[in-house]
Amino acid sequence: MLTIDLTAEDLTRLRVSARPDPMWDVVLSLHLLQNRQAAIAFDPWRSQVRARVVETGLARTVAALARLAPWASYFPDFLTPTPTDLGSGSATPVEVAVDRVASTPRQRLTRELAVTFPAGPPSWVRRIASGEAEAMRWLAGALRRYHDVAVAPYAPATGVAVAADQVARDAALRRGGVQGLMGSFDPLLRRVDDGTWAGRYPVTRALPLRGRPLTVIPSVFCVLAPVALADEALDPALVYPVAPAPGWLACADAVDGERPPVAHLIGPTRARVLEVLDVGRTTTALARVLDLTPATASRHATVLREAGLVSSQRQGNCVVHTRTPLGDALLGGHLA
Repeated sequence: MLTIDLTAEDLTRLRVSARPDPMWDVVLSLHLLQNRQAAIAFDPWRSQVRARVVETGLARTVAALARLAPWASYFPDFLTPTPTDLGSGSATPVEVAVDRVASTPRQRLTRELAVTFPAGPPSWVRRIASGEAEAMRWLAGALRRYHDVAVAPYAPATGVAVAADQVARDAALRRGGVQGLMGSFDPLLRRVDDGTWAGRYPVTRALPLRGRPLTVIPSVFCVLAPVALADEALDPALVYPVAPAPGWLACADAVDGERPPVAHLIGPTRARVLEVLDVGRTTTALARVLDLTPATASRHATVLREAGLVSSQRQGNCVVHTRTPLGDALLGGHLA
């Protein structure tokens, strides 16, 4: 069980992310490849990812990453650096997150990998633990490539689930303030007495805040129970599960390793933008669904609008983008 003492002041400092964090999604998806949890929702994803891993020649790389991030009571915290830009509502780009991992101080690498490998790390892990430049470049590249295969292709589907969760959290916040927001996490996290919240966890532990803000992060790849950083000296973060919708893989950009034909013409990211604009979305919502920065989402929408594939209408302080009939025809391959 996990317990968190939240004073009134702690609640005012609570930081709830509107989007997943790429490194947490990397680590938690690696865990899902090592277990059979949530089989109905994730077995099709497991089959697709394992096939892509073989097709792309990443089998040994992913096996090594799984050893670095084992599905166990402990995995190294340096693989999941707490985001620092959640308050801005912009995404934490994968490149920035990977660079932060690769910049971990040597002392921390050595300490955390010693806990991960109590009987002594293998030679290739010792090179990472020593902060060797070539080993850290390998780690950064491995994390990027794995993200490209196992996480990024599913961003439209996972983004829809997270966006729906965010709507529910926002509604709870409007109805009941921060206490209402915290109550919306029941049964994952329940108030057991005045100021103390408890939830399911693999081991018994407390999450002390000591006046620091608690960062709460959603993830579709987190299942059954929240996950927290192990080192209590680090800025506290709690990742909570977001259940994907039934048949969520049907919304993914790459089912069975294929992209829509239009992706070859306008590029995979703009094809994804075009796909999710079957309903009107603001620039911010579009960024959330596709795990893009608002500036990037706006740029792609502008290019598609100038091509006549998307229409954009201002509604108050927001701009709402929608796919046009021409965009429908291009996406469906029905252009004469």
